[in-house]
Order: sequence, then structure tokens, then C-alpha cells
Amino acid sequence: MAQFYFFFSFISTEIFLLTAMAYDRYVAICNPLRYVLIVNKRTCTLLASSSWILGFLDVVPHTVWTSQLTFCEDNVINHFFCDFEALIKLSCSDMHTIETLIFPVGVILGLVPFALTLASYIYIIFSILKIHSAKSRHKAFSTCSSHLTVVVLFYVSLICVYMNPTSAYSPDQNKLFSLLYTTLIPMLNPIVYSLRNVEVKTALTRIVNIKEASL
Repeated sequence: MAQFYFFFSFISTEIFLLTAMAYDRYVAICNPLRYVLIVNKRTCTLLASSSWILGFLDVVPHTVWTSQLTFCEDNVINHFFCDFEALIKLSCSDMHTIETLIFPVGVILGLVPFALTLASYIYIIFSILKIHSAKSRHKAFSTCSSHLTVVVLFYVSLICVYMNPTSAYSPDQNKLFSLLYTTLIPMLNPIVYSLRNVEVKTALTRIVNIKEASL
């Protein structure tokens, strides 16, 4: 239960942090002149701390309800970690009640951040389309492209794992997608975000030029 709680707390925290970052991109694109005033140090601290607090509170109901399950058969979890779907497959308790309780909570707490992120990008896209200069449009899009890439990869893998009906549960498929959002995406984050850094781009260009010159 400790592994279950902390794992999903960090996943939930990342969802809220991605939502906060979407708001940051929204302000940067849609209100660039007021960006420094809106996204100040106090706002950043509030967004970051709220994401962590909500992330760790979000999973409490799931952990409490899952801890009430009775496991009377095989105790070997067919997964890399204590995933919810893998745990309930081992339980001999009546799952109707707990699924009725957990699903609405998961939908509300999962879809609200997703809806806010989606709304931010809808406003961002409309704002970018209104820009007449192609160079300015490219610059505006590059501001949010890295975050959008991570958001798409993260949410697609989560949806494939947790939004499928229980009858369609596939352990092998879930383990594959779980690898995406637990291992691959965190490994890609530094690469995706750092490629927008001018110094990193300059260093990569210099390395490529050196290799081409040596050939």
C-alpha cells in the first residue's frame, strides 16, 4: 500500500504540474506583456506547492479503499509494481462497490486537470493563428512545443492504461504502456525540454560540426 500510495501520488502530482505548466504557456502566448506580472515568484510557488499537495491528497481515497480489499488467492502481482488494475485482479472481494466509488473520483480528479490543459492549448492555438508573421507564429509555437509533446505522450499512455473497461484489461498491454509513463517519458523530459535551450542547441551544433570536420 505504501508503494501504491507514493507511486500514484507522484503520477498525480505530475498531472497537476503539467496543468500548471500549461497555464504558464497560456499566459506567455496569450498575455505576453503581462507575463512577468501574472507569473511572478508568488504565483509559481503557489502553483508548484498546490500541485504537490493535491497530488498527495488525490490518491488517499484510492489507497484507503484498495487497502480494504481481501486477497485470498495468488499473491504474485503480474506487473512491475503495485498497480491498481493488477491488485484488483488478485482480490476476491466484491469489486462492484469499490469500482463504483473509485471510477468517478478518478474521472473527476483526472479529467479536470486534462480539461484545463486542453482549454489552455485551445486558447494558445487560436492566439497563434491570429499572429500574421510566420516567424512570430513559429516562435510562439516553439514556446509550448516541448511541453505539448510531453503532455501528449503522458496522457495517451495513461488513457490507454486506466480508461479502458475492466473487461478489456490486458496485463501485457498495461505493462507496456506503464513503461512509457514511468520510464520512457521521464527519460525524455530532460531531452525534450533542454532542446529549447539556446546553450544546449549551440553545444549540439558545435559537436555535430566537429564530427563532420573530422570526417
